[in-house]
This record gives sequence, C-alpha cells and structure tokens, in this order.
Amino acid sequence: MKSLHRLMIKGGVLSPSELKAICIYVENMGLNAISFGSRQDIIFPEALEDQHITSVGNFKLIDPEKTKSENISSSYLCADIFPRTPWLTSDKYLYVLEQFKKEYELKINITDPKQRLVPLFSGHLNFIASENEDYWYLYIRLPHWDTAEPYPALIYSWDIAGITNTIQNLLKEEPHNTEMIFELVNDALESNNQTIEEALHIPFHPFPYYEGMNKIGTDKYWLGLYWRNNRYDLAFLKALCELCSECKIGKISITPWKSFIINGIPRETKLIWEKFLGKYGINVRHSLLELNWHLPVGDNDALELKKFLVQNFDKNDISTYGLTFGISNLKNKGYYFTSVVIEKNAAPKELSDYNIRDTYNLLYARNFDPNTREYITHVQEVDRIALPNLLMELSVLYFEQLGTENDVVETPEKVEEEEIQVDVFQCINCLTVYDETFGDLTQNIAANTAFSDLPENYTCALCGSSKTSYKKKTLVRKSTSDS
Repeated sequence: MKSLHRLMIKGGVLSPSELKAICIYVENMGLNAISFGSRQDIIFPEALEDQHITSVGNFKLIDPEKTKSENISSSYLCADIFPRTPWLTSDKYLYVLEQFKKEYELKINITDPKQRLVPLFSGHLNFIASENEDYWYLYIRLPHWDTAEPYPALIYSWDIAGITNTIQNLLKEEPHNTEMIFELVNDALESNNQTIEEALHIPFHPFPYYEGMNKIGTDKYWLGLYWRNNRYDLAFLKALCELCSECKIGKISITPWKSFIINGIPRETKLIWEKFLGKYGINVRHSLLELNWHLPVGDNDALELKKFLVQNFDKNDISTYGLTFGISNLKNKGYYFTSVVIEKNAAPKELSDYNIRDTYNLLYARNFDPNTREYITHVQEVDRIALPNLLMELSVLYFEQLGTENDVVETPEKVEEEEIQVDVFQCINCLTVYDETFGDLTQNIAANTAFSDLPENYTCALCGSSKTSYKKKTLVRKSTSDS
C-alpha cells in the first residue's frame, strides 16, 4: 500500500465520464485494472512506470513516497438509499464538498450518523450531521492524538472548509486539545457557530446489505458491485460508464468497502442492466459471509486468510449478518472501523531467522458497534486454525446482545483539574516513594497503611535501604471534578 499511487476522489463521488477518462488514462499507462481504497479513493494495483505523472483527468495523482495528501470521505452514497438525517440530501453533500479546493494532510470525514455504510470516526476531522439543519458536530483526532475529542460548538455547513483549512495550518503548533483549537480558529476567522444543546445521538442499525439491484421508490433502482479481489477490469468499467451515460445517470460512488454504487437506474432499463452484467459474467449475489470485510489493499496473505475463514463459516452454516470484519497487520496498526478485528502479530525479532507460525489477536467493538470506538480484546496470540471457532463464538455473542445497544454517544462534559497536596515518604538514596494510600504490594503492605505502622525491619523495595532512610515529603497532584 505504501508504494501504490492513488487518485483523490473527493467524497468518493465522480461522474461516469470522469471514471471512463480515468480508465483510458490507466490503460495508456499499461495497466488493465484499478482498485478502490478504504478512503473512497482509486488505487493503482501495480507500480507506475512513468513517475512524472501528477494528475489523471481532473484528479490529483498521489505518489505516497512524495506527498501525505489524504482523500475526503463522505456518506454521499447513502443519501437516497439508506436512513438519513432529513435535511442532508445528496445535493447538500455536493455543495459542501465543492468548498474544498486544496490538498489535505488530514483525513476528513463528512457523514450522516443515521447510516452505517461509511465510518463516522475514521478521520482526523470528523464532521457528523446534527438534527439542526446545516449544522455539524466535529470530532477531532489529530495524528498525534490517541482519541477523538468533540469540538465545543456546532459548525455551519458553509464554514466546514474554512475551519478545516485553519486547523491544517495549525498542525505545526501541535495543538493538544479541542479547546486550544477552538480558540485559535476563532482568532483566525469568523464563523457562524451554534451552541451544542444536545449530545450526539447515533442510532444503532445492523450493517446494511449493499450489493445487487435494489429498488428505490416506484421507478428507480440502485446497484452495488463488489469484486472479492478488488481488481476492477478496465474494459468492463468503460462499458459500464457508457451504459450510465445512456441511462442519464450522473454519479458513481465509491464505498469504503472496496466496492461502488450506481444510483438512479430507471425502472425501464432494469432488464438492460441485468443483461449487461450477465454479458460480463458479473456476480451480484456474493455470500453475506464474505461481503463485509475490510482488507489491506494488495495484501495477498490477508485475502487468503479471509477465504479460509469464509469457507469455514460456510461449512458450518454460520450467520454473520450485520457484522463486519477487518484484518490488520499489528505493526501497521491504524484506526479500526469494523465490528471484529483480526490482528496479525509480528514475528519476534530474535526469531526472524526461523520459519514460525503466524499468531493472531481477536478484538471486537463494544456492543459490536465500531462507532463506540472502544475495542475489547477477546483472545491473544492464537494460531490461524483456531480463528474460525473463535469468530463463530463472537458471532453467537453478537446475536445474544443484539437489541441491547446504547444509541447515544454522549458529548463529554468539561472536566476541570484541581491541585491537591499529598504527604508521602521518599527514600533519600534512590528516591522511591511510599504512599500510604497505596501501601506496598511488593512487600504485602496493604493500602491505607500508615508509614508509622510499617515494621521496623521494613526496607526500600528498590535499593534495600532501611525505614530510617525515608523522609516525609509533600507532593502536589492533580485531580478532576465535574464543572
């Protein structure tokens, strides 16, 4: 993945004519297929010979060894086919996306909390629609942060790009919390913020089925296409774009699941589309067992592991409806957005010269909901052969707790720190501290044991100094209390 060139497809949305032009460019480069990435971008599955190409049509070509640019991800593709916030129409997405005119080092997500197909929190800046028309929550997780923090105000649709630009310009200052960012942004530009009066609510829905021909209303269909090897044949794609143009279909959307969706297929052309798919031998009825997987691009080992696990699911007639699975290499650990994660452990350095079996960790999201952003370790360092039964075990657990999920993600209240003074006793030789609150578990001294009650033969656990070597000292600590 680190050596593959990518095309930035803003919001994962492009026209049939744009996709056809990309296919022709790629063909002229000597390739016969393209792949899709988890950021709704287009990836070239093979290295390019011409390293001087900087764009393909209207789209920026990113050489990962020269630039850190990231694509803007959006849930535009869900607007007309899955549950949505009433005011957030497909046109609204396009208006918001049109504001972004530059390249970004930050991963930007623009999403609706009522859909499940596009992850909400996988970006550095996560704009999530509120119930107030044209206003968005913002959750920030900058590259040097461990967790996402809520911005202390709702952001107006037409301020999103300006605030994004300002935050990117602040990266060199390495802001350490959202309060600092909020103050710096307000100093840099005028914005039409709104006070947050209600916590962000994210209703729980099982992960949707997104493949095949599906009806919308009375006279339209949408089509989801998925290829398990994520190598989409250029000849097929060019013919598909021509059919889209004939049917007056204006947009094609890339999903984060290495698939794409065509919306607005007229009812009278449904048979034409079915014949077209049959002509090219396109399967639109993949098993649900294998559909909802997120794999690293170009990782053949991950693809083989997925096939092995799916075959076992199928053999045992297991249902995984509503669950999503991800395979990750632990040494390249990133942000997860699937219900269940299979982490491949790196081989110990001291055994690098030996051929040893791979081991894996299994994690699952709290309530099996990736939007909780909390992962629980199920098992660690197990062999590949043990994974099918363990995953089936998790599947049973998922269905047992289904319907008990908490639909609310609370916006954390502001926490204030206050200083308190604590008396401790410190060894003058090695500076080890004895705190009466905690005792000394290394020597079976219980918590809340006063220093004066320690036996006279008590010695420092680190350097062995006697009890008389300890001197009383006052430390200042910080505690938190709700404001």
